[in-house]
Amino acid sequence: MIRLEFALRRKPGMSRAEFQHYWHTVHGPLVARHSTTLNIHRYIQLHTLDDPINEALAVARGGMEPEYDGVAELWWANPEALAAAGTPAGAAALEELLQDERKFIDLPNSPMWFAHEYPQVNPSEYLIAHEHSPLVKLFFCLRHLPGQSLAEGQHYWRTNHGPIIRGVAPGFRMQRYLQVHYCEDVPGIAAMKAARGTVTPPYSGHAEAWFSRADLMSMAEVPEARRAMEIAIEDERKFIDFSRSAMWIGKERVFIDRR
Repeated sequence: MIRLEFALRRKPGMSRAEFQHYWHTVHGPLVARHSTTLNIHRYIQLHTLDDPINEALAVARGGMEPEYDGVAELWWANPEALAAAGTPAGAAALEELLQDERKFIDLPNSPMWFAHEYPQVNPSEYLIAHEHSPLVKLFFCLRHLPGQSLAEGQHYWRTNHGPIIRGVAPGFRMQRYLQVHYCEDVPGIAAMKAARGTVTPPYSGHAEAWFSRADLMSMAEVPEARRAMEIAIEDERKFIDFSRSAMWIGKERVFIDRR
């Protein structure tokens, strides 16, 4: 399985509500209409919530980048399925999607990258933070520390930080946790970014976790959860550049799921 992550900032002059409404009601159905041509296996929109939890997460880490307005997440069954979408019909579909993106996305400041999943907590479960569900999805797009290579940062994240989070997950009441690591040199990504004038560099990857919103809200009041957070942040400092990373919570909108 290979994923495309597209972290979105809205065009200047649009409110977040206007941006998310257009994305959900116009662009999402357009992607779904082209999904067969493009061999898309899954397509989910993560809509950022305007919530004080976002600021609290950043403050706990000494300040971070502003949260994005949302993330488009697309899956292909394998790299071959992704490459097979490179037909004349696929090119026409991508061009139509790009023309629509220009209507509501600040494309230069909306990075995109391909990635692979490394499940950590409850890997067999498929949780969705639907609009009317008590769940929220936490999205943490991160960059490794200066002086570390991408490979070094990802290796520490996978082999040291992952086990630590698995150990404290019950204290968090974390329901599911994935590491999603940036994958270099995927064919086609350079052309996609060039067409959009992308200037924001990709992240080393992102962590995603599902929580009950009530559990997140009460975390500071529960000793086990508070200690779990302290342990997690202490270890994050060993490989994450917080000032060039971002974290927030959101709700998911599912358009395609062919699992």
